[in-house]
Amino acid sequence: MHTFDLFCGTGRFGTGQGLSLFLVSAGIVKPRQRVDWYETVFEVIDMRSFSNLWYWIALAVLWSSVSHWVLGVPFDMIIRAKKQGEVEGEAMTDLNDLVRINVNRILYIAEVAGVWIMLFGSAVMTALVLLAVLYDVEIAQAVVLLTAPLGILALLSVVTSRKIRAAGDTGAALIKRLMRHRFFTQMIGVLAIFVTAMFGMWKNLYVGPIGF
Repeated sequence: MHTFDLFCGTGRFGTGQGLSLFLVSAGIVKPRQRVDWYETVFEVIDMRSFSNLWYWIALAVLWSSVSHWVLGVPFDMIIRAKKQGEVEGEAMTDLNDLVRINVNRILYIAEVAGVWIMLFGSAVMTALVLLAVLYDVEIAQAVVLLTAPLGILALLSVVTSRKIRAAGDTGAALIKRLMRHRFFTQMIGVLAIFVTAMFGMWKNLYVGPIGF
């Protein structure tokens, strides 16, 4: 009689609540669970970096772009000017002008705001390194492996720009200087990708969810 009352809604649980309680107790319907927004968001946005495909895509795109742009000059523009040799054609003139503009811009930023950029960058990098090493925060480790080589590359760009301005490089000498700068950029990129790949694999195999 009590079960009939529950179905009919005449029991002490009321119309809708009584039926719901009976279905849950009989195992027909599972009870509603409270939505955890924090857990839901982090299931959609995976904060694990080294097991995330997008992190490795970003790493590849980053170093591909950095290698293509040499002191702000696209590499294909350097190749076109190199094919002309010593001939002062349009491609060589454009290369000289673009390098001069970018060199002046880089050195101006370094002279005006270089100290502040170094201070702010050092503070941010120190915080990231502390989070990565002392607290083992994976996203901090991933960001350090991305940004630390870029800091070295920024210093290299300033040094190369100073050499170009001091020597007044143009034409073939300028192309040689840019190709040397691109070679060192690629070496930094290869080393950075290798270290990131090794650390990422170690993190996934021995520390991550598939750790042994």
